[in-house]
Amino acid sequence: MRYLPHTREDIDSMLQTVGVKRLDDLFSMVPENCRRTADLDLPDSLTEWELNALMEDLSAGIAVSPEYKVFMGAGSYEHYIPESVSYLLSRSEFVTSYTPYQPEMSQGTLQGIYEYQTLVSGLLGMETTNASLYDGASALAESLLMAVRITRKKTVAVSRLIHPLYRRVVQTYLEPTDYHMVELPCLENGQTDFSAVDGMGDLAAVAIQSPNFLGCIENLGAVGQKAHEKEALFITCFTEPLAYGLFKNPGSQGADIACGEGQSLGIPRSFGGPGLGIFATKKKYVRSMPGRLVGKTVDKDGKRGFVLTLSTREQHIRREKATSNICTNSSLCALTAAMYMASVGGTGMRELAALNHDKSEYLKKELTKAGFKTGFDSPTFNEFVVEFPEGFKKTHDRLLEKKIVAGLSLAAFYPELPNHYLLCVTETMTKADMDELVREVKS
Repeated sequence: MRYLPHTREDIDSMLQTVGVKRLDDLFSMVPENCRRTADLDLPDSLTEWELNALMEDLSAGIAVSPEYKVFMGAGSYEHYIPESVSYLLSRSEFVTSYTPYQPEMSQGTLQGIYEYQTLVSGLLGMETTNASLYDGASALAESLLMAVRITRKKTVAVSRLIHPLYRRVVQTYLEPTDYHMVELPCLENGQTDFSAVDGMGDLAAVAIQSPNFLGCIENLGAVGQKAHEKEALFITCFTEPLAYGLFKNPGSQGADIACGEGQSLGIPRSFGGPGLGIFATKKKYVRSMPGRLVGKTVDKDGKRGFVLTLSTREQHIRREKATSNICTNSSLCALTAAMYMASVGGTGMRELAALNHDKSEYLKKELTKAGFKTGFDSPTFNEFVVEFPEGFKKTHDRLLEKKIVAGLSLAAFYPELPNHYLLCVTETMTKADMDELVREVKS
């Protein structure tokens, strides 16, 4: 069988088979103003060594650690990764792993994912965890769809302090449906105002992020109680799971679903990807959970084995009965997270979380002593908001030239917070780094 055409006749024959005259006709459904009509402006071909030199030149103009001191998190965080994780992940049986459909050939991969599920369940205090989704944004959107399936209600209340890009993904998911999202405003202390929930009918879920996008810790217990009084599911979202090494986890606060981004668990930032969609829930909701699940069983000889189970995806069953159209999981990233959590351990997670908290508190205190106002008085983790004087953008640009990224401007996401910047500190920042930042923003 021939898989690729080698001649013009082959191509013409294929086009004739599908009933079109030109290759461009295959893309007729793409609006004209979205199509490229001109040829690509590509450079001449390069040798391998010339290409390497070009890539080095391009990379020199991009701000990356460790050369740059990046005081910015906003959903992606720089953490030290044990060398054991990088070594184990480079082994071929992990690097080439994908969908472990054949358990007789994939016991190692299946067990690795099973251990990931176990470790995440322990970290979040939840009863069951799936084998992962794409990223934190898709995990949140899928959790809301799961809530409307379970409750058969059509309204979801989502905190405005959930990551703005996550909320945009949720809107994309819900726009073509008859479900709708209500955004809950924020209070002056940097937490979410849930008073509007009392007057809502037909409420399927209440979703909150903690630590939220401003770095503030939300009162999960109180929110969970309010959601359950409305017979709605309580969904907690996160971008920094490391916080639960120090703060009470979602399960202990009554969460029905806990979801978010697992990049902090041993996955490099890598210019924004890949991500790891963590998704955990109560056991009674397991059959409504999206994605796939690895279970432990025994074979006919009574020996322990691992298999995929409850994979109610459109790839496995009739599309209308599927819980999700996500057809895979982030296996390699999930294995990375499992290796990281196993390497750091429970005590290590507590110590690391405390170190991150203490370092960010130090920078917050020093900036306050320097005369700057912190945005909110709620407890924070890893990151916090600082209100800088009018015209701080020039200082921000000047620091960038000195290879210091002094936080993220919040004006684009929250217009009511001009001159407010979100700063982040993890264990990778030294006291000298933080002191230098304070000196520079004062000058």
